[in-house]
Formats: sequence, structure tokens, C-alpha cells
Amino acid sequence: MEYKWTALSVTVIGTMMSGINGRIVTIGLPTISGQLHADASEIVWITQAYFIASTIGLLLVGRISDIHGKVKLYNIGFIIFTAGSALCALSMNPYQLIGFRLIQGVGSGMLITNASAIITDASPKTELGTMLGINQTAFRVGNVLGLTLSGVILSIVDWRGLFYVNVPIGIFGTIWAQKRLREIGKKDPARRIDWTGFGLFTAGLTFLLLAITYLSYGISGFTEGFFFLIIGLTLLVFFIKSESRISSPLLDLRLFKIKSFAMGNLAQLLNSLAWGGLVLILALYLEIGIGYTPLQAGLSILPLDATYMIFSFVGGRLSDKYGSRILTTSGLFMISLSFFVMATFGAQTQFAEIALVLIIIGIGNGLFTPPNLKAIMGSVPPNRVGIASGFRNTMYNVGSTISYGLVVLLITIGIPYSTFTELLQGTAQHSLLMLSQFLSGFRIAALVLGIINGIAMLPSAIRGTKEMFDQERSQ
Repeated sequence: MEYKWTALSVTVIGTMMSGINGRIVTIGLPTISGQLHADASEIVWITQAYFIASTIGLLLVGRISDIHGKVKLYNIGFIIFTAGSALCALSMNPYQLIGFRLIQGVGSGMLITNASAIITDASPKTELGTMLGINQTAFRVGNVLGLTLSGVILSIVDWRGLFYVNVPIGIFGTIWAQKRLREIGKKDPARRIDWTGFGLFTAGLTFLLLAITYLSYGISGFTEGFFFLIIGLTLLVFFIKSESRISSPLLDLRLFKIKSFAMGNLAQLLNSLAWGGLVLILALYLEIGIGYTPLQAGLSILPLDATYMIFSFVGGRLSDKYGSRILTTSGLFMISLSFFVMATFGAQTQFAEIALVLIIIGIGNGLFTPPNLKAIMGSVPPNRVGIASGFRNTMYNVGSTISYGLVVLLITIGIPYSTFTELLQGTAQHSLLMLSQFLSGFRIAALVLGIINGIAMLPSAIRGTKEMFDQERSQ
């Protein structure tokens, strides 16, 4: 077997496991809230902790993998993610679960960052889009499994099963990666690690994500959120200045001179701001707005991931032949249009209409994600593949993390925070007023997410047609 297929088979397991974890927990949030007596802010932290932990260390993971090898970091990530999943299942209260989700998030960040880098190293340039598309398809397969498994597990056992399911997959993946992967990527000869840059970036990003989380609480968290926002932005400015002055930076700022890399990451950030909160508002809408069970809600979202799964492969193949710009921009247009239609949903909306919108979103994101990922990863030198993957995943995770908090903030524009918490916990006596308030907040969230995603069309369209590194490789 050619090594490219070996590398793909191993990374697919880690990617699929991350996909399962993303959906299986989101669908189960109302159940977790009820059984652990978690309020809306604690539910936000159960999701935010995972994304914060998987985000703040991505640049360091990317830099270390460029110096010491991607395979080693990938294997360690498998072990950490599996252990974190087992600990999450043993949690006795919301605070323990939040802490163990931090551990799980660290492992996930190491897996996702190095998976794309390992595939990039192992794949011929003419097949990179296809290989990354297959990897993204595996992520969607994991999402589909997560949706169905969530409902099935919760109908048989309690919420702990949502985390235990990762353990056997993680054990198998760890053993398989140890046996089959080998280092073939070019390592960076400049072996220094910029610890000052890492400290500034980690602190700045942590404060920024904390700010978004507190701001999602509404008026009650405004003071803390604004204070953290100022600190975070200030530290990130110092980080950029620091990186421009040293010879071996954590983040090579010269990468942003590559138009495909810079515009691709900006489009990724804006898209993930919308995409990250999509399943959350769908799960809340289906379970609170319509009254579906967790199993029904999970099955109802299958059209989204089924079409995304198919078109991730199609998008990757097409990008190898026709480039990325037209595909990514068209995909973003389809996603925004679907969000605007979603903003008209009500308590009596028929499933056929919901499914049609989800299918269009799935097609759109399938046309956007693999071509955009291929354009980013294909544009950088081989000794910067790890940091490029780390930064791209940082943009995705930052967007997703902000999106979760943003969704809660937008929904609570339409419904009081305390009432929303009661709906989440299942302790509220449903009334027409509560339902009307919730649907108002849902529609505001869908409309704003559609606008944010639409803005991503601009950097996607102006990214250019040249893929610099592809040209250099062919020389």
C-alpha cells in the first residue's frame, strides 16, 4: 500500500473521532444540563472549555511538529484525547466536566492540526485536494455517527455514554498510529521555540475567548467581558510586534504575504463564526422550538452531514482540477442564503423545508471547506506545513468558540436569560409566550450568522488564482 493511503487511513480515525465528539455532545447538551443541573452559563462553558483548550496551543503544536515531527505529536494527541474522554464520563458535576473537557480539547487540537499536516506531507500536489477532501468526509461521517449515536445512547443510558464511546475508538487509533505512521515531512532546521510569543499568544487568545464567553451572558457579564476583551487584544498586538522582531517566531508573519494563505484563513474565520453555532441553534430549535426528542433531533440533522460528507469529497476533487476560488465563494453564498431562509422558521415549519435548507448548507460547506483547506495548505513551504495547519485550525476554533457564545447572546435578545436556562434544564412550564420569545431569539441568531458568513465571500473571492507553493514544487 502506498504510504499516502496509509497516512490517510490513520488520520481518518482521529478526524472521525473528533467529528463524533463534536456532534454527540452538542445534541446531548439539554440532557446534560438536566442531569447535572447545569445552567445556561455552565452549558456554554462545557462547550467553550473544549474549544478554548483545543485552540490556545495550536500554534505551539504546529511549531513543535515542524521541528520534531508531526507523527509524534499526533500519537500523543490520541492518548490525551482518549484519557480526557474517559475522565469526562466520570464527572460528578458541571465543574468537573468543564475541567476534563479542557484535557479532551488539548488532545483534539493535537490530532486535527497534525492530521492535515501529515496528509499534506504524504500527498502529491496534484492529489492534495482529493486527499484532504476524503479526510473532511471522514469528519462528516463522524458527525453523522455522532448525531445518531447521541440519540441512541441517551435513549439507553445517561449522558456519560456520550463520552465513553470515544474510549475504544481512541485505544484502537492510538495503536494503529503507532504501528503505521512514519515521519517523512521536512523538518525546520531552525529548532528554536519562541516561548515569549507562545506566552503572549496564549494569554491574549485566552482573554479574548473568555471575553466572548462572558459577553454571551448579556448585561450580567458585560463588565468582565469588556475588561477581558481589552486585555486580550492588547496582548495579541504585543504578540504581533514580538513575532516581527525575532528570527525564529512562533508564527512566521511572512506567510501572510501569501495571498491564498491570508485570505483563506480570513474566510475560514468568518465561516466558522457561522458554522460553529449552526448545530447548536438547530438542536435548540428542534428540541425546544418544535419539541423533538434528542434522537429525533439528531436524526433530523442527518441531511446536513450526509450532503456535506458527499460534497466534501466532490469539492476536493473539483479543486484539484479547477482551483479553489469559484468553489469556495459559491459554497459560502449557498450557506448564507440557507441561514436567511432558516430565519423564517417557526413552530409549525414542516420537516421537508428544514431538510431542504440543511441539504443546501451541507452542499455549500462541502464546496467551501476542502478547497479552502487545500488552498491554504498548498500555498506554504514544506517546513511551514505544521504551523500553517495550526494557524488554520486556530482560526476555525476561535470562530467556533465565539459562535457558541454569540448564539447564546443572540437568542437571549429574544428571551430572558433565566427563562432560557429553565427551558434548557427542562424545568420550565412551556407557554406560548416562552415559545414565541425563544423563536424570536432563534431567528435573530440565524439572521446574524447568515450575514457573518456572507462577509466571508469577499476574502474568498479576492484570494487570487495562484497557488504559490504548487508553482514552486513543479520547478
